[in-house]
Parts: sequence; C-alpha cells; structure tokens
Amino acid sequence: MSSTTSATTTTTRRIVVLISGSGSNLQALIDALNTPTLPDAQIILVLSNRKAAYGLQRAAQANIPTAYLALQPYLKNNPGKTREDYDAEVAKIVVKEKPDLVVLAGWMHIMSERFLELVDGRKGLKGDDGVEVAHNIPVINLHPALPGAFDGAHAIERAYEAFQKGEIAHSGAMVHRVVKDVDRGEPVIVREVPIEKGEPIESFEERLHKVEHEIIVQAAAKVLEEVKPVQK
Repeated sequence: MSSTTSATTTTTRRIVVLISGSGSNLQALIDALNTPTLPDAQIILVLSNRKAAYGLQRAAQANIPTAYLALQPYLKNNPGKTREDYDAEVAKIVVKEKPDLVVLAGWMHIMSERFLELVDGRKGLKGDDGVEVAHNIPVINLHPALPGAFDGAHAIERAYEAFQKGEIAHSGAMVHRVVKDVDRGEPVIVREVPIEKGEPIESFEERLHKVEHEIIVQAAAKVLEEVKPVQK
C-alpha cells in the first residue's frame, strides 16, 4: 500500500467542505478564497447530508461542485449496511476529490472511526487502477464552545444558560482537529467570546457567529500552510 500526503503537484490547495445547514461558515470560506487570508485555495466539493441545506445553493452560486448523501436514505437503499458503512462512503467521496484539507462546517453528524481511518491514512482505498493508496488528509471542525466545555449539540444554548446561572463568565468558539471523541481533538484556533449581562441569546449568538466566520478561515489557512505551504 502506497501513501500520499499531498493531493496534487499544483500550487492550488484543495478543500472539501462538509455541511448540514445554511452554510454561513461555508460562505466565509468562499469569500476568503484567494485573498491574503486564504491564498491559493479552492473549494473543490461541498457535501451535505441534508438535501435542503441552503449551503448547497451557496456553493452552486459560487460554481462549486456539490454532492448529497444522507444517512437514513443510504441505509434504506442499502439493506444490511450500517452507520459505519455510511461514514466509509462519505470518506470515499471525500478522498476521491484528493483534497489537502477537509473542513466540517456545521456538519451535524458524528463521524466514526470508519471515516477517520480512511481519511487519515490508517487504511487505504483502492483507486481506479486497483492500487490501494493511503491518504493522510487533515480534518478540522468548527465548534461554538471553548475546549472541554459544552461538547456536542446545542453548545450555544448551554453556554448561555450556564452564564445566566453564574457558572461561567464567558464562552467562545474553536476549530479543532477531528478525532473519534466528539469535539475533543487538538484545538487549531481558540477564541473567547464574552456574554454580556442582560443580553438576549440572539445577541450573543450573532457575535459568536461572527467569530466563527473569522476562525474557520484562519484555521483552514493555518492547517493548509502546514500540509501544503504557499509557494513563494
């Protein structure tokens, strides 16, 4: 089994983005492409697990190829297959695009080891030529909470409620490397976001989302620079 850590010999860094919803963080990445904040970069595919995700329209408007694969229809159409098989199928779609980076931007599905081991190179995938190749592709995820705080779903609401109870003084957002344990991977970018006394949750959420739009671009640029630096 051979291995590769770089997708192509071209200078453009290739990104695959996985989404489930409106795609506002995807839009932040699209807007940053080939600017000083995210130079020499191209989003080569946006994959959604929800057919109605508005992020698919954002991608189409930017002439970015899209794909759709949802868990329940996959299981219904493939009797005997499991959630792990679905994760492997997502990994195959991703790896086929030969990205330098995978970004989970509001992807509301917990990835199992079957996805991770195919993307991080612990297991190879056979190409069209029948040769099994291992692809070591970094995967990062945006999470609206600080490391070790409010892992999993509804993090914004849980942080706001904890602030109201006097349990925390602030919250934040991070982009972290994806591992099997939910939201427990090594942080790439972390940013604190204050919660103002008496403010409605909508105000806090709006400020948090603005921070998310900044750090998802910063984290993508940082990891890309590690795996495929911009050629001067």
